[in-house]
Amino acid sequence: GTGEAEHLRAASPFFQDATEAAMIDPALSTNMKYVVITGGTISGLGKGTTISSIGVVLRSHGLRVTALKVDPYLNVDAGTMSPFEHGEVYVLEDGGEADLDLGNYERFLDLTLTSSHSVTSGKIYDHVIKQERKGNYLGKTVQMVPHVTDAIQDWIIDIAQKPVDRSGERPAVCLVELGGTVGDIESAVYLEALQQMKFRVGHENFLMVHLGM
Repeated sequence: GTGEAEHLRAASPFFQDATEAAMIDPALSTNMKYVVITGGTISGLGKGTTISSIGVVLRSHGLRVTALKVDPYLNVDAGTMSPFEHGEVYVLEDGGEADLDLGNYERFLDLTLTSSHSVTSGKIYDHVIKQERKGNYLGKTVQMVPHVTDAIQDWIIDIAQKPVDRSGERPAVCLVELGGTVGDIESAVYLEALQQMKFRVGHENFLMVHLGM
């Protein structure tokens, strides 16, 4: 019940006041919690099932959750990818074509996600290049750090605030799955972004879970 959820919040250091985070970045004063799942050795270990299961446990304690998937490949979405390469495509309510893990999140957690909950390198790089063409970087040399890493963090933080369940209220916990394995070259910029994000939102609001064999 609600009383039990409040008791768990009070007892856990994971649900402390966000004063420190707000001092670091005033836009992050919402006390949002982030749980990031990474995987090692090989892809397909079950990160999607793991993150969905964690979400079910959190929901059972009265917490509203959201979920997003980060896919480091350069495709903009999964719509043009062969199912032999990447499995079946999951079509979201807004028509977005995404990784099947988003279907797991929706079914396990009773959520309605959007194409923005599917983050790919194609989308991130497209966003950064468009910003550069508009002159938004004010003549700076656009680099992986800080421009791409900042874009990744901003995307995650923005999408985490979006209501995704029937309550229409902002989630309390954002579950983030980093696709592939931590040794992939294309994953390196995401790992750097997530490492920076821990300091940006405050260590008490950020937890990483690594799934091994």
